[in-house]
Amino acid sequence: MGTVWCRGAPSRRPAPRGLPPQPTMTGPRLALAAALLCSCTSPVADANSWWSLAMNPIQRPEMYIIGAQPVCSQLPGLSPGQRKLCQLYQEHMVFIGEGARSAIKECQYQFRQRRWNCSTVDNTSVFGRVMKIGSRETAFTYAVSAAGVVNAISRACREGELSSCGCSRTARPKDLPRDWLWGGCGDNVEYGYRFAKEFVDAKEREKNYVRGSEEQARMLMNLQNNEAGRRAVYKLADVACKCHGVSGSCSLKTCWLQLADFRKVGDLLKEKYDSAAAMRISRKGKLELVNNRFNMPTQEDLVYVDPSPDYCLRNETTGSLGTQGRLCNKTSEGMDGCELMCCGRGYDQFKSVQVERCHCKFHWCCYVKCKKCTEIVDQYVCK
Repeated sequence: MGTVWCRGAPSRRPAPRGLPPQPTMTGPRLALAAALLCSCTSPVADANSWWSLAMNPIQRPEMYIIGAQPVCSQLPGLSPGQRKLCQLYQEHMVFIGEGARSAIKECQYQFRQRRWNCSTVDNTSVFGRVMKIGSRETAFTYAVSAAGVVNAISRACREGELSSCGCSRTARPKDLPRDWLWGGCGDNVEYGYRFAKEFVDAKEREKNYVRGSEEQARMLMNLQNNEAGRRAVYKLADVACKCHGVSGSCSLKTCWLQLADFRKVGDLLKEKYDSAAAMRISRKGKLELVNNRFNMPTQEDLVYVDPSPDYCLRNETTGSLGTQGRLCNKTSEGMDGCELMCCGRGYDQFKSVQVERCHCKFHWCCYVKCKKCTEIVDQYVCK
């Protein structure tokens, strides 16, 4: 019997057309709800974030006892509600850290040619004071971080790493051919979505801000962007199939739900960043458009409440690192071009030696042998 892998079948969508229903509040979830209600706090200026789980190593689940509070109390950046969640779901914390790391990596890839390039500044606040501004960049960061948690938890379920979830239970798609089998072990995006919603949103929901205040506007902005990130992962999940048959004849197919590559999630959220909506808080405590000529954003769209700084110069107040010393492209007219990247300050030229593999040949059997070629190239950095 031969086996052939295929992706996405005839471009079929995942079975669930809507988002997962909210979890029933029983057992540990009921305890969690009570914990979150009891942990409500007044507004506190805190630069720390659960993103710091990406920067600090977390013990593997088998290394601590379930319910042991010292582990959760020692994790930096968690809000009271998130710390309660940690106590109930300690084995999840490793994968939340993995999700945060993948989000940071994706953010840095998407903004690699921008003045703000998603730089991390320390292990506690991660991105620094720039996240205190409710800008487009902050909107993207919140969205991709929430997406990273959905992605990591969903995969961990499929791989049997978490005791509270397993393979996806998504119903068979109605448009899947009748002779194709619906089975295998799919990514549990439903569980990943629900858990990410509880964990990531906990920090926002436990705060009690004055209606119509700037603080409430920022809280609503964060919740909106968190949801957009989660929905991006859910939306891009697709059907994957495996062929069975003699010599790969594909006489039988087994299909399941599979997450998209996280780069696709980043690409989608970058598009949402480019079309993000400027919002303000109303007296009724709801976000409304600054410009009513545009359509109201959906739950899949990003929103922001503050204009972005220009990120040209280092500014300790805003947290901008500036662009001095950044590489730029002399021939580009885009954001990576020296004119825009360097904000008109000019640039310096220098030569560097690059070593690359070249003249690669395949040798039977079975390896590839390459030579190393050196090349002197011109590079440019902002003054």
